[in-house]
Amino acid sequence: MAGVQSIERAFSILRALAVRPIGVTGLAKRVDLPKSTVARLLSALESEGAVQQVEAGGDYRLGPGIEEIAGTSRQGRSLVATSRPFLLGLTEQLGEASGLSILEEGRVYFLDQVDGENDVQVRDWTGEFAPAHTVAAGLVMLAFMDDADLEEIISGGLDAVTPSSVTDADELRERIVQIRTAGYAWAAGEFAEGISSVAAPVLGPNGVEAALHVHGPEYRFPNPDHSHDIGLLVVEAADGLGTLLCEYAD
Repeated sequence: MAGVQSIERAFSILRALAVRPIGVTGLAKRVDLPKSTVARLLSALESEGAVQQVEAGGDYRLGPGIEEIAGTSRQGRSLVATSRPFLLGLTEQLGEASGLSILEEGRVYFLDQVDGENDVQVRDWTGEFAPAHTVAAGLVMLAFMDDADLEEIISGGLDAVTPSSVTDADELRERIVQIRTAGYAWAAGEFAEGISSVAAPVLGPNGVEAALHVHGPEYRFPNPDHSHDIGLLVVEAADGLGTLLCEYAD
């Protein structure tokens, strides 16, 4: 059993690194293992070429051993790497930070962020979690998942993060219906006060794969006259990424 457990833990580390490079401390938090255990497994994986450090004492990433096994298969490309051009395009078009996230056990996990060039920048939440019902990215992933899975998450409770967080189940269900119709979601101050965001789902070969979002300070984002057009831009980018993921899966 100990050997099986070690294999499972090693694969959890590899899956985490397939998303993006990360340091020992962040990786331990990500896979919910003691830092000493993660360090030991990384050392073993590094000796086999499965992982490598970006630089001495820095983050770890997948190594040439994994790339050799994957060969030139397009499925081996990471979600973060594939999404980067779409994030860059959104930030260039809208001038605000854009991001990529996935859903894990009812929570949004922020995978990547591209910042704009504004003097006042929003915080980078990469590597952190947020309750799905409090952020636009989570709302769109909830909206486009199976109803049974959605109800399971709702039944687990809707805690407030800020005074603006939606905690009523029926209110959330009504909002989900509206999001399904629009194809995108806006959220304002529900996870971080003073920050508004818009997101669209990335629909890949396995259904909802991720979400793309754009966020910025409420005082400048969005321009109320352009909120729908902004939503459609994010939908277009998310659809493009979803199409690409489907092509890679063929």
